[in-house]
Amino acid sequence: MESIGLIMLLYVFVLAIFVGFELITKVPPTLHTPLMSGSNAISGITIVGAILSAGLEEFTISTILGLIAMIFATINVVGGFLVTDRMLKMFKKK
Repeated sequence: MESIGLIMLLYVFVLAIFVGFELITKVPPTLHTPLMSGSNAISGITIVGAILSAGLEEFTISTILGLIAMIFATINVVGGFLVTDRMLKMFKKK
């Protein structure tokens, strides 16, 4: 019975990869900046959840995973804002 659940999770994962790739390749370049900003907002929510997970008083695997998630989400937010800023500078008149 557990193998059916694992197969279902793998199916959803592969389907999400396919749908995500198809959606990203169809986005026109003028919409990349607003989508990047939305992605940064979602990563900001991830940071809040990671802080809650990493801030537990006991030292468990969830604390370690929360810390790793916080680091990766912070890198994603900072990098996203840098890319968004660079893209917005392209539209400014010189």
